[in-house]
Amino acid sequence: MKPFLDTNVLVYAVLSDDPRRPTAERLLAAGGTISVQVLNEFANVARGKLNWPWLDIEATLALVRSRSRRVRDLGVSTHEAALLLARDHGLAFYDALIVAAALEAGCDTLFTEDMQHGRKFGSLTIINPFI
Repeated sequence: MKPFLDTNVLVYAVLSDDPRRPTAERLLAAGGTISVQVLNEFANVARGKLNWPWLDIEATLALVRSRSRRVRDLGVSTHEAALLLARDHGLAFYDALIVAAALEAGCDTLFTEDMQHGRKFGSLTIINPFI
């Protein structure tokens, strides 16, 4: 399996009172591919919704980067693929960016709760690990 982890996996892994935490921690510990978008979204949630101090955000993101197999940059090709995915499959644009990054990375599984469980995009299958 070549997994790609969406932002919600990272967020749930740090929420002490969330029942999804053990699953998220297991997925994160197993490693996987993420994109810079996932790092950015986590920083935004940690600062805005969780009200974390910047030093905690930076330390958590350093740990995530060290455990991830790969962190994918977003380039023009990812942007263009996301536009087509959003147009042709009715995805929200930022979800389409996640799918495009996962496809470009050669991942076969995208762990997220933000899209339809079992949906396929070529060789990529969306799996909601929290159901």
